[in-house]
This record gives sequence, structure tokens and C-alpha cells, in this order.
Amino acid sequence: MDFQELIRTRYSCRAYRSEPVTEDQLVQVLEAARLAPTADNRQPFRLVVIRTAGREQELRRVYDKDWFVQSPLVIAACGVPAENWVRKQDGKNYNDVDVAIVMDHLILAAADLGLGTCWIAAFDLAAARELLALPEGVEPVAFTPLGHPADLPRQKTRKETDELVRYERY
Repeated sequence: MDFQELIRTRYSCRAYRSEPVTEDQLVQVLEAARLAPTADNRQPFRLVVIRTAGREQELRRVYDKDWFVQSPLVIAACGVPAENWVRKQDGKNYNDVDVAIVMDHLILAAADLGLGTCWIAAFDLAAARELLALPEGVEPVAFTPLGHPADLPRQKTRKETDELVRYERY
């Protein structure tokens, strides 16, 4: 698919068919995430692929929506802040930025394959840490279901470019 068409048609999917994601599709999506740029190329992220079958109740503790557990897979994107590049001037750690770039690559690759995703940030942190059995120093940043859409895209509303873009100065 043409990139401009891809970014116009990608949407947050909130209904999934039970059809499995093939191993090849999963590999392609994970490879897109692996190739994502990160600050200083440190790659301070980890992805956890969760098969939903039989784990619906555990997953609902993380994010309590029916559609979240309809998909055959859920992917958790985690950061490792101790491995991240840190800006010297103010100590800003780029953990969330790097993981967001990785997640965006994953989501766009999925859309290109005709798969649905939905960025989830409003999850229960304690339940996520427990479900993923995360070691100290690894932080869950976002989740997404991954599967074949059973819904249709909604109309996107976005601000006009002139509301969002400045040239030379703010």
C-alpha cells in the first residue's frame, strides 16, 4: 500500500475476528518494530507477544474491554529506561519516545498487512507488570491487540495543519 494511503486508512480497531494472525504476519510486524529508530540506536525496548486464548480474564485485568481480548494476540511494548539515551542538559530519558516510535512502526506494519491494532495506554500498571512478569527496571508503556478487523473505520477528525504547524518560530 502507498504510505500516504496507509496513514490515511489506519485506524484504532475495536472489534476483531477470531481468525488467527499467521506466523509470517507476526514476524513482519515484529521486524518492523525491530527496525524502528531509537535514540542513539540503543534499542531499549522489549515486546511481549501474548496469545489471548485462555488468558482473557488475566488480560481483562490489564484493560477491561471485551474487544481487547477478541484478537488472537496482544502485544505489550515495554521500555528499559536504564538502557535509554538521556539528554545531558536536563536529564530527560527518552524511554517513552523510543517505545512510541517502535509501537508506531509495529502498528503501521500491521495496517499494511490488513491487520487491526489499537494503541492502549490506559491500562492497569500493576496488573500489566504481574501479567508480563516484568523484571525490575522494565516498564510497560503501551499495549495493542493484533488481529483481523471485524469493524469499519470511523471518520477521522483532525485539526487543520495551520493549527498544528509553525515555521521558524512558535
